[in-house]
Amino acid sequence: MTRSPRPISARARILGAILAVACVGLAIVGSVTFLVQRERVLNDVDDRLQAQVASLNAIAGADGDPTTTPSPSPAATPATATEQIDRTQFDSVSDYLRTVVARLVTGRNEAAVAVIDGVPRWKPDTLSGFDISDDKELIARAVAETRGGETKIGTAVTDEGSLRYIAIPIEVPGSSEQGVYIRAVDLTAELAPVTAAVTTYWIAAVAMVLAIAIVGWFVAGRLLSPIRSIRDAADSITLTDLSPRLPEQGNNDISDLSRTVNSMLDRLEGSVDVQRQLLDDVRHELKTPITIVRGYLEMMNPRDAVDVESARDIGIAELDRMTRLVDDIDLLAAVEGEQFAMSDVDITALTSRVGELVAMIPGHTWRVVQQASGTIQGDHDRLLQAWLQLADNAAKYTPADSTIEIGSALDADGAHLWVRDHGPGIPPAARHRIFRRFDRAHGKRTVGGSGLGLAIVDAIMKGHGGRCVVTDTPGGGATFTIHVPLPTSELPQPVRAGDVVLQREASG
Repeated sequence: MTRSPRPISARARILGAILAVACVGLAIVGSVTFLVQRERVLNDVDDRLQAQVASLNAIAGADGDPTTTPSPSPAATPATATEQIDRTQFDSVSDYLRTVVARLVTGRNEAAVAVIDGVPRWKPDTLSGFDISDDKELIARAVAETRGGETKIGTAVTDEGSLRYIAIPIEVPGSSEQGVYIRAVDLTAELAPVTAAVTTYWIAAVAMVLAIAIVGWFVAGRLLSPIRSIRDAADSITLTDLSPRLPEQGNNDISDLSRTVNSMLDRLEGSVDVQRQLLDDVRHELKTPITIVRGYLEMMNPRDAVDVESARDIGIAELDRMTRLVDDIDLLAAVEGEQFAMSDVDITALTSRVGELVAMIPGHTWRVVQQASGTIQGDHDRLLQAWLQLADNAAKYTPADSTIEIGSALDADGAHLWVRDHGPGIPPAARHRIFRRFDRAHGKRTVGGSGLGLAIVDAIMKGHGGRCVVTDTPGGGATFTIHVPLPTSELPQPVRAGDVVLQREASG
């Protein structure tokens, strides 16, 4: 089996990006600096070469017209001592150039030669420069370029290195000789300081890149260490154990991510716990009717019509109870997971509608004792459903023919929708658990129902940002009150099963 190549780590990618930017930046700075310094040196060399034209007293033209000679740059600063030479004192080009070569001393990294009719004749006797009199290729090139009587500046690559030269044609009235004065500068030597500086720069740049690589490797590792902790914690989390949490150290983006992941794990753990509890409760609730039906079927005498009829009735009754249980579970899941359709709800109209519907519940006298005026923000149908569920719950646990009151009120805290009965009441110790699934105040089945009614009411109120509380009725009994807050702030999103349990446990 071929293993896929291991991807490059985030640490290596971050360090690579930093080094790439650093290398590009250093390369650009070094290249620009080298080019600028090189250009400055070349311009200085050209200025020095141009200064030789002025030193020769502008005799490059055959007729002595100085306009045929390039003008020296104002910034030119000859590296060698010069003096004016009067060409009228000489009878031949040879004598004139010998004097010029002798008096125009070459500086360091410079060379000069006087050429008569294409043959090198004179060169400086000083030791400060270098010799180009043997460079036949350079001399032939200079003679050919000045054959038209114009001064030429150029660059030649020779055995001595790269040379920048100026070739000045010389003529003396009355002499038939053709002379050329050649002055050259060794560019390699002139650029040596620049090359040395650039070499030093690149050595320092390489050292800097290595330092960045070392520091960046440790810094990136330290910055990414929380991510490795997140990875290790994520690997240790399983469906059976959601308890591991990430370390929340510092106050940066990674810490914020850790807190967000921990919050997500809290909600996930709560949701899983609720689901497990729901499965346990459903299994427990379904086990009883299944056991009853099975027991009656096993004991039934198939030859006895009365016994068969009795077993059939009991089986149908238990199946109906299981159907109601499944329907209530489905309703609870829908309430906990849906988005409520919030709108303006008229409290007066809602109270009147509840009064009309509860009057159809037999066995009790229903009275609407108070009606509030005003509107609240909520889901009309879900509020109606929660209120009716409280009424149905009161009817189940209140003695027959007793009076049950409903009413509504509105104050600064919001709307209060209540159902008041005069039954046995609910002990204070049991009030914290009656909103749990399949839980009852007295812990036993004295009436029908799935045990999910108050859990549905609680989920609906959580979705409205409100709550349902139980208090004692004066004279005996229980009063269930739904509190719906006024729309002074944005209502929270519907609460999921895990959030309901977590908030209930926090308040408990």
